[in-house]
Amino acid sequence: MCSIFCSRNNYAVEPKSIPQYLFRQLFENESSTYTYLLADLATKQALIIDPVVDTVERDAKLIQQLGLKLRYAVNTHVHADHITGSGELKKKFPDCKSVISNASGAKADIYMKDGELIQIGETGKTPVILECRATPGHTNGCMSFVWHKNTSVFTGDTLLIRGCGRTDFQQGSSDKLYTSIQTKLFTLPDDYRVYPAHDYTGQLYSSILEEKTHNSRLTKSRDEFIQIMANLKLSHPKQIDKALPANL
Repeated sequence: MCSIFCSRNNYAVEPKSIPQYLFRQLFENESSTYTYLLADLATKQALIIDPVVDTVERDAKLIQQLGLKLRYAVNTHVHADHITGSGELKKKFPDCKSVISNASGAKADIYMKDGELIQIGETGKTPVILECRATPGHTNGCMSFVWHKNTSVFTGDTLLIRGCGRTDFQQGSSDKLYTSIQTKLFTLPDDYRVYPAHDYTGQLYSSILEEKTHNSRLTKSRDEFIQIMANLKLSHPKQIDKALPANL
């Protein structure tokens, strides 16, 4: 019988599976924005979610180092706290198309509607497919992107970790936001990871179950939620005067 000091050669070693996709979570310090890079490694096609103009050089360098072909620069909404990096990325990657909700009021190459799909990679092989879910409330054009294969959802400013987007400007509506979260996000399976557009406390992601259980705003009734949002008394984003016109 083999002792605990047996050589590793006595054991069968499982071959490592070849990863099908790449996923990177990147951070911009000034506005505490998360940018997400997704790629299908079979075709090297990639998309980026919520790029920031201040970190375009970093993101472009990473994309080039990894030999990726950037197809889409996707924004979850028209941001008020930073300028999107979509335009600068398009200059560096001429085949890249900008993507945003059709309800955003912003200029883009491609407009997405609720229920439509964004896909990179080859159908039938290992594509990355994102389901678009309209989640208005923070703005009219807010959209969340569900990556079912990776049990993840990119929620923009609609749902944050233990919080949510503000509703006191830019077409904000607490009533709409509550409906969006309860019907479009909290109906996802509990184990889906929540990747927001921002976090100000150093947390990387959450889960649907965590937010349904521990989000102090969203465990309340609709009327209580509306009252909470009406009394936040937040200052306007520092970059709003230049960010909104540029992003539109």
